[in-house]
Amino acid sequence: MKWGYHLPRASWVSVLGRTPQPPDERIPFLIHWNWPLKGERPLGPPRAFIRHHGSSAGSAPPAGRHGQLFRSISASEAIQQHRRNLAEWFSRLPREERQFGPTFALDTVHVDPVIRESTPDELLRPPVELALEHQPPSAGLPPLALSQLFDLDACGRRVQTVVLYGTVGTGKSTLVRKMVLDWCYGRLPAFELLIPFSCEDLSSLGPTPTSLCQLVAQRYTPLKDVLPLMAAAGSRLLFVLHGLERLNLDFRLAGTGLCSDPEEPEAPASVIVNLLRKYMLPEASILVTTRPSAIGRIPSKYVGRYGEICGFSDTNLQKLYFQLRLNQPDCGHGAGPAGVSATPAQRDNLVQMLSRNLEGHHQIATACFLPSYCWLVCATLHFLHAPTPAGQTLTSIYTSFLRLNFSGETLDSTDPSNLSLMAYAARTMGKLAYEGVSSRKTYFSEEDVCGCLEAGIKTEEEFQLLHVFRRDALRFFLAPCVEPGHSGTFVFTVPAMQEYLAALYIVLGLRKTTLQRVGKEVAELVGRVGEDVSLVLGIMAKLLPLRALPLLFNLLKVVPRVFGRVVGKSREAVAQAMVLEMFREEDYYNDDVLDQMGASILGVEGPRRHPDDPPEDEVFELFPMFMGGLLSAHNRAVLAQLGCPIKNLDALENAQAIKKKLGKLGRQVLPPSELLDHLFFHYEFQNQRFSAEVLSSLRQLNLAGVRMTPLKCTVVTAVLGSGRHALDEVNLASCQLDSAGLRTLMPVFLRARKLGLQLNSLGPEACRDLRDLLLHDQCQITTLRLSNNPLTAAGVALLVEGLAGNTSLTHLSLLHTGLGDEGLELLAAQLDRNRQLQELNVAYNGAGDQAALALAKAAREHPSLELLHLYFNELSSEGRQVLRDLGSTTEGGARVVASLTEGAAVSEYWSVILSEVQRNLNSWDQARVRRHLELLLRDLEDNRGATLNPWRKAQLLRVEGEVRALLQQLGGPGS
Repeated sequence: MKWGYHLPRASWVSVLGRTPQPPDERIPFLIHWNWPLKGERPLGPPRAFIRHHGSSAGSAPPAGRHGQLFRSISASEAIQQHRRNLAEWFSRLPREERQFGPTFALDTVHVDPVIRESTPDELLRPPVELALEHQPPSAGLPPLALSQLFDLDACGRRVQTVVLYGTVGTGKSTLVRKMVLDWCYGRLPAFELLIPFSCEDLSSLGPTPTSLCQLVAQRYTPLKDVLPLMAAAGSRLLFVLHGLERLNLDFRLAGTGLCSDPEEPEAPASVIVNLLRKYMLPEASILVTTRPSAIGRIPSKYVGRYGEICGFSDTNLQKLYFQLRLNQPDCGHGAGPAGVSATPAQRDNLVQMLSRNLEGHHQIATACFLPSYCWLVCATLHFLHAPTPAGQTLTSIYTSFLRLNFSGETLDSTDPSNLSLMAYAARTMGKLAYEGVSSRKTYFSEEDVCGCLEAGIKTEEEFQLLHVFRRDALRFFLAPCVEPGHSGTFVFTVPAMQEYLAALYIVLGLRKTTLQRVGKEVAELVGRVGEDVSLVLGIMAKLLPLRALPLLFNLLKVVPRVFGRVVGKSREAVAQAMVLEMFREEDYYNDDVLDQMGASILGVEGPRRHPDDPPEDEVFELFPMFMGGLLSAHNRAVLAQLGCPIKNLDALENAQAIKKKLGKLGRQVLPPSELLDHLFFHYEFQNQRFSAEVLSSLRQLNLAGVRMTPLKCTVVTAVLGSGRHALDEVNLASCQLDSAGLRTLMPVFLRARKLGLQLNSLGPEACRDLRDLLLHDQCQITTLRLSNNPLTAAGVALLVEGLAGNTSLTHLSLLHTGLGDEGLELLAAQLDRNRQLQELNVAYNGAGDQAALALAKAAREHPSLELLHLYFNELSSEGRQVLRDLGSTTEGGARVVASLTEGAAVSEYWSVILSEVQRNLNSWDQARVRRHLELLLRDLEDNRGATLNPWRKAQLLRVEGEVRALLQQLGGPGS
């Protein structure tokens, strides 16, 4: 978290007393020690907080002459107002943090990273090699807790200045924010006044002279009245200087003169230098945070203690972080269209799976060494398993993650180019990532990394920038590989980050061939001079016989257009590669990309691949998703804030090239998992017009067998819910759908003509949503398959209400839905309220003779019903005979299929019955199915013995063979 802005400024009254108080006449500064005596409490209600270690709570005041400093009521009120203002300011969380629930707050849930004390000798050592830069620090001195930062040093001297340093992503900003909140809520009693400064804010003032008192008063208005007494606070006054790398400090006397007066106007950098020199307010305590490359800007003689923020070097810290983050209740308004949030049991299951993966898969534990990546893991899991906020995509999570870590960060504040740290990372790490994707590898040697980092470096300034990047940010992107057989290599800290950076490298236009680099310069030069030269020669040609020369120079104007076509061809080549990556046949039968991402974080249950087995081909299916996502308007706006702008024209031309290629390859019939990946690409792109044009030819949505999580339902609805053309068929069989998923997918169902929801464990509560679907005035469903769902009679009672008001449904399958006698009797009583139904399947529902006969009679009287399936119900021989007689005595009406035979002949629907059995053989109760098949086999044998027609005998024998084959599959007697 960066402090991009300071608190609202206020006009400062410069009338401040300058006479210091004698030591024996100092007035106490704060009276918060007297809260219990006065019956008052710190700010707000007491708030529970969890700290693994290093809590600043319970820190004892330092021994010495400073006790209660100021008892004046006005000073006490000013400090209390200062606490309230700071608490309000530092408690404000960005939108990315609010997704974790309404009760989430840094002052209630926090895990301190490990802080190890360092010595100046360690900091002065020459830089280590690349392979060692990623190793955890040596455990020389014991870890430090926050409450120990200002303890006496090893020589017994009081520590007044502490410098905490850490690479990008180790949690410096969060640690400072939590420390400030601790002080606001009375959990940091060692200091009576805390004044935080953002060095980014101070650097924005430039060389404009201002005094320390003005800096404080402009940012913290309540402190104006107590500023003259700051010197009296001594060591109980704490200045926090966050992000010192933003300031260019010059400790030479020739560069920054000495000044001890807090009211003397100087450049902000000079004020900070004199504070750190202990020449101004020499008794004050100072906490500094900085990146490793800027440690040397403060001479070590002015620093009492160095502490390296090492992140979560202990797996237990990572587990605690995940437990606290993932167990936050979900926001009520963020429950999505389904209105259902994750249960505590589901959240606990996520935490347990993640903990097991941390223990068994050391690479993810290496990634989570950085608290920032722990945040990314939690945000990704929240995206995959919790209700998705409107407009949130996987690409936006990664872009926001980079914004939280790199917003406003420059590579080196001393460099005049003021190059964005993220722009430098996109150029170097993006190149490495793209080369890995194009060559299908995820492991990189030291030579690979150095080759991308040092490519094109020629000047001393460029080498200095590389040195800063390697010290401050390289560990953020790369980690040493700890997998067996790959020692000495590097991988991207999170696998998906490689694909994100590769996509960013492409959309930023950083991938250029030699022809493009040279051709662009030549084209620009020729374009600039071509017109002028042609004009001059045109005038000269009127005086001299050189009429052919202007024609030749007019050809120069064509050069920029030719170069533009070369660039266009390059964009088409990139689009072609992206589309081919999306539709690789080798990936057709793997999991969809969302399940792959979940498995990479939570692990795969079951035996792991043996190390001696041949390695599987690397899959980069997220690369095209990120390419589409980065072209969306929201992500382009965030990237522009990071110093990586994508021009609107470039985004448009890239989108057109992608649409052209998708239009050609997107018409092929895809397996369900690949079809979902295709839809997820459109979801990431967030462009309804683009998606409508590309998907206009889609007529069948077959996602059978895909586990439809709430996120996937949201993806499908967002992409297809607003389309205009009808879908001939929507097949969602075996998708683990629930009622919430049905409600989310309702806009897609309204476009479908055939809807398959078999094998989804839909219960009676889902029938309420199906009833609403059938009664919707835009419903155009003609075929609805609900077989193998436990609807029961309670669900059918709701369905018949929908049937009564529906005018489109003609085919309804309720096969194996647990209706029983009650369900069939409800259908028999209400069937006449529907006038369009043509086929009704209620087979295998455990109904007896009486209920089946009642429904058969109602079906025979129905004006449009043509076929009624009743086989595999609990029908007696007499019941089946009555149903056969009913069909033979009444002219017209629906045909009733209750067996494989009709009289002495084979039923014309025998193949329908046996194919349904074959399709559901593994999901049905095998003992019950075997009993029914044996009854059907007995009927066939009896009819074969009773007929003399050889043709009928042959047909009966053929069907008998099919039934025996099914019995053999069930382990029963086939002969």
